[in-house]
Amino acid sequence: MRSALSVTAVVAVVSFSPTPALAQPPAPLPPPTTASEALQQFQQLSEQASKVNEDLLKAKTDLDAKRAEYDKATADVALAGETEKQAMALEEQFRGQVDLLASASFQGARFNKISALLTGSSADDFLERASALNVLAADNQEALEKYTSAVATATDARKLAEDGQRRAAEAKAAAEKLTADVTKTHDDLQAQIKQVEQAKNRLSVKELAVLGGPKDDGVYLAPPGAAGRAMDVALAQRGKPYVWGAEGPGSFDCSGLTLYAYRAAGVSLPHSSRAQFGYGKSVSRSELIPGDLLFYGGSASTIHHVAMYIGDGRIVHASTTGVPVKTDTIDGGGRDYLGAKRIVG
Repeated sequence: MRSALSVTAVVAVVSFSPTPALAQPPAPLPPPTTASEALQQFQQLSEQASKVNEDLLKAKTDLDAKRAEYDKATADVALAGETEKQAMALEEQFRGQVDLLASASFQGARFNKISALLTGSSADDFLERASALNVLAADNQEALEKYTSAVATATDARKLAEDGQRRAAEAKAAAEKLTADVTKTHDDLQAQIKQVEQAKNRLSVKELAVLGGPKDDGVYLAPPGAAGRAMDVALAQRGKPYVWGAEGPGSFDCSGLTLYAYRAAGVSLPHSSRAQFGYGKSVSRSELIPGDLLFYGGSASTIHHVAMYIGDGRIVHASTTGVPVKTDTIDGGGRDYLGAKRIVG
């Protein structure tokens, strides 16, 4: 009966995520005629590719969650069905015992008060026998009522579990469709990503230096604990290349770097800047401490970048293709800072 009641939780965990505004692949750009145009194209395509990559990572994270919900709902249906069968078997067993008692009494067995009166040796003996018969009948009836109630509870739980399974299947199907849509957009963008590399090849040495920014191998003091450990690990990746979808150890995208760093500190995060925004507690910009994660985007549903705060108004991050993991200022490059989260502490 407890097993039957436990499946009622399945409905509460099945939910539909709002469909995000997906980034669309850009129209093909005309070949640049100058190095400056090549730099501009490179930056535009890199930003677009990063946003689509984040859309895909978030869609895959959501799909994994929906698949887990569906698997749990399916297991709950099986458990509820088995519990219902057991309750029905017990009900039939007790119903049979009550029927046997009634049949024996009907066929002349001395299970009634008249028999007790005729066979009793005294008034006290009659009362004792009559009382025992009352107890026997009451116990059988109570047991039958309890098991009948258990069957009803188990049946209701099975129906609830089946409803939860249906809703979980619908949520999973929606997540699969969204993932397929984003994957198509991502695949369509691959041709444009080639343009990113071509645009990069057109850059002058000076523009490549501007794109990469000044090299920073400085020492930053990390606080004790998991946040400090994550910060040290993130800083140790400086100089490694940016690769869409990478989470180390040889290359990273933005959320891959923060995932990698916090994983080394014993903290699990999803591979998506948008999903990582759902972890930890919000902190204001004036309260930032090393190890906090900083998020960029117009809103929570359009977050496209995450970085780690290292103190003194600076961050370490994997910013975009062509630029290695590096340190920068919070607002460097005109990034659209949205907010910050403290993952631990």
